[in-house]
Amino acid sequence: MFGSIQTRYPYLVKRIILLRSIVIQLVVFVLIFNFVSWIRASSMISTDEVLIEENYQLTTLMDDPIKLKASDKTTVIYFFAPWCQVCHVSIGNLQALYEKNEHIDVIAVALDYMNAQEIKDFSLQYQLTFPIALGTEQVKKSFKISGYPSYYVIDEQNTVIARSQGYSSEFGLYLRTL
Repeated sequence: MFGSIQTRYPYLVKRIILLRSIVIQLVVFVLIFNFVSWIRASSMISTDEVLIEENYQLTTLMDDPIKLKASDKTTVIYFFAPWCQVCHVSIGNLQALYEKNEHIDVIAVALDYMNAQEIKDFSLQYQLTFPIALGTEQVKKSFKISGYPSYYVIDEQNTVIARSQGYSSEFGLYLRTL
């Protein structure tokens, strides 16, 4: 009397099969993305390592000296390059994290740039309000930066508590600061 669902609702069955396929592909993509991110981050400074602040003094876009260290707050040190497309996509998440969380500091470090104007343009484009330091090859090497964006989360004692490379959402960044 009722017939099978497949014969009565062929379009519904096709949509369910398509949705199932999309969900499976999305899960596989997320797993591969996280695995690749984990592998890339494994070459970075290890968690539980204490940063020695004297080795990491730079100058900001405003010509102020800045040390890559925490100052009584959990701090995200975010390494980027102005030509990096993933940096363009993710920098807004970092700005939102900074604006919404008074207990979190952010220091961005520009690397692999042609001139300071390139960094200023990047900062203006995204209306960044956290300090942006002009990085050096020595800092790049010391922090073992091999791709962009890369970031470290350090606690008040300057101990690395999280690290990652690649895109991260605002929520993902926030979770790493806990």
